[in-house]
Amino acid sequence: MASTWVKRAFKYRFRPTGAQAAELSRTFGCVRKVYNLALAARTEAWARQERVDYNQTSAMLTAWKKTEELAYLNDVSSVPLQQCLRHLQAAFTNFFGKRARYPRFKSRKKSRNSAEYTTSGFRFREGKLTLAKMAEPLDIVWSRPLPTGATPSTVTVSQDAAGRWFVSMLCDDPGVKPLPAADSAVGVDVGLDHLLTLSTGEKITNPGHERKDRARLAKAQRVLAKKAKGDGANRVKARRKVAQVYARIADRRRDALHKLTTRLVRENQTIVIEDLAVRNMVRNRVLARAISDAAWREFRNMLEYKAHWYGRNVIAVDRFFPSSRLCSHCGTLADKMPLHVRTWTCECGTTHDRDVNAARNLLAAGLAVTVCGAGVRPQRSSPGGRSVSKQKSLRREP
Repeated sequence: MASTWVKRAFKYRFRPTGAQAAELSRTFGCVRKVYNLALAARTEAWARQERVDYNQTSAMLTAWKKTEELAYLNDVSSVPLQQCLRHLQAAFTNFFGKRARYPRFKSRKKSRNSAEYTTSGFRFREGKLTLAKMAEPLDIVWSRPLPTGATPSTVTVSQDAAGRWFVSMLCDDPGVKPLPAADSAVGVDVGLDHLLTLSTGEKITNPGHERKDRARLAKAQRVLAKKAKGDGANRVKARRKVAQVYARIADRRRDALHKLTTRLVRENQTIVIEDLAVRNMVRNRVLARAISDAAWREFRNMLEYKAHWYGRNVIAVDRFFPSSRLCSHCGTLADKMPLHVRTWTCECGTTHDRDVNAARNLLAAGLAVTVCGAGVRPQRSSPGGRSVSKQKSLRREP
């Protein structure tokens, strides 16, 4: 039974003592150092046409600890150091599988400060978490309880650019179960003026979190730009102010997307979206900022993993499907549909709201997929499948 439970990470903020903050900062630095040393060793071996795996880098770590130059690696827990080598192995596995780029070196200023502990590197008793090399438990802000009887399998400690400390606990969550089957299905068209337009006709306004804080962000960035280059205290303080504004924007955006995706998953059995190439779309200098603020990619990721958790279906229709130009009433395909055209009238006399019409067409295409088995997610699951945009049954010639 336990094997069917969902592995879920519960993230909390905590307030470290001075000694804990110093210990964690040392650990972050050692993790970064070991990762970079192992990456350099594997890169040099690759140039010699040799392969180095995790076991070999683990042996290298043991040798590094015995040198005078790297003896300080013995001062921190060995668990996060071993885990970073496993992360490097996973990065190379993804690279050779053509799922990611070649691993890059970690930077002290730009890379995320984090360290992962397995069960041998922490103690969790009576709701208190104590990490290796620490005498006191972490002062965690329990914003929500862990599942009853849950015990973390891994713990990841991190510090973001705004100076906030977080601990993420990976646990089995028996509370995540498939929801009762529903009869409803919905098509979702994403946009900028309206974040989402549903096939039911409902429009959800784009909160524009970055736009609301743009003046505050610009002021913080101007102050930062006037500080002398380097690691001076004033520049560090100004940089942190900028990071705090970005963190506020990201937190509000993430909270809104969580509420929205949870609602869609709970109310609908099938959700149909468009398979957009967001990475290519943000190359448009005019719209890049607005598209990034809308976070379409994050919306889709949340929707997909929540649908997997709760037994729902998410169908991604081919991005070349002409959802905006196709009349959802008679199937006539319009020749052109510029972006400034928000309403249009078909030859059959039906007047369409552009976004609502697109959402209805996406829904029809997605439901057709469940019947005929077209390949609607060519990038991920069915590269040889037929595109939904090629289904002749979805349109009629005028």
